[in-house]
Amino acid sequence: MQKHVTAGVLEVAYEEAGHAGGSPVILLHGFPYDVRAFDHVSRILAGRGCRVIVPYLRGYGPTRFLSADTPRSGQQAALGHDLLALMDALAVPRAVLGGYDWGGRAACVAAALWPDRVSGLVSCGGYNIQDIASSAKPRPPDDELRYWYQYYFHGERGRAGLAQHRREMGRLLWQLWSPSWRFDEATYQRTAASFDNPDFVEVVIHSYRHRFGLAPGDPILEPTEERLARSPSITVPTVVLHGADNGVAPARGSEGQGRLFVGRYVRRVIPLVGHNVPQEAPEEFASAVLSLIV
Repeated sequence: MQKHVTAGVLEVAYEEAGHAGGSPVILLHGFPYDVRAFDHVSRILAGRGCRVIVPYLRGYGPTRFLSADTPRSGQQAALGHDLLALMDALAVPRAVLGGYDWGGRAACVAAALWPDRVSGLVSCGGYNIQDIASSAKPRPPDDELRYWYQYYFHGERGRAGLAQHRREMGRLLWQLWSPSWRFDEATYQRTAASFDNPDFVEVVIHSYRHRFGLAPGDPILEPTEERLARSPSITVPTVVLHGADNGVAPARGSEGQGRLFVGRYVRRVIPLVGHNVPQEAPEEFASAVLSLIV
C-alpha cells in the first residue's frame, strides 16, 4: 500500500506491508531502480510478521521536495539524513536496514553514524560510504570502463543525455550490470516510470558529480560529510551480499572489508546474480534480513 509522509525536506512516498506491530524493516533502492525491486522481498518479510517500509528515494517516483529552494542534492549525507528523517516521521526508533547501490549507501551511512537507530544491516556490495578525497586517483582500466556512465554525467552533454534518454539509459545499465538476469519489458517499465520525477535528473547528476569532488554539497550537510570522510566503522550486525555477476561493482570489491565492520559480520557471494540483488535473488535477500531480526 502506497503512503505519504512529510519527513525532513521531503514529502516521501513509500510502500508499507506486513504488521504495524512487527519488527520494522526499511528497504532502500538505488539508481536506476525503485521500490519495485523489493516486491518479492516485501511479501516474504510481511509473511514472517515484519513491518516492511520501502520508500522512493529523493528524485524518484512520487517523492517530492517540499521547497523549491532545497538543493537537489544526491550526495551520500543527504540520503542518510533522508532515511533518518523518515524513521523519525514514522516513529520508528530502530529498524533493520537493507539496501543496494544508493540505498545501500544510505543504510551504511545510518548504521555508521546513528547505530542506536539500526538493529541490523543488509548491504549489497559491502561498505558503500564514499571516499571522496581519493576519488581523483586513477583506477585500473577495467574499473574505469565500468564507470563510463559516471564520467558521462560529469559534463553537460551527459545531463542532456540523461534528460532526453532516461529510460533508455536505465535499461542499458540494467543489462550491463545484471548480465545473467532476463527481465522482461513490463518489469522494466514498472520501475522506469519513477524516472519521470521532475527532480530525477538534477539529483542524479549532482550525485555523480559530488562523489568526485566536482560539485559542492549542500552546506547544511557538510558536518555529516566531514564525519563520513573519516570512513567510520559500522558496529551493527551486518550481512553483506554481493552478486557474482555484478557488472559494475565486481565481487572482489567487497573482499577484505571485514575490518570496516566491527560487529557481527557475514559476507555472501551469490552466483549468477548481478547488481540488483533483491530483485534477482529475493529469497536470499529476505533470508539475510530475517537473520538479523531478534
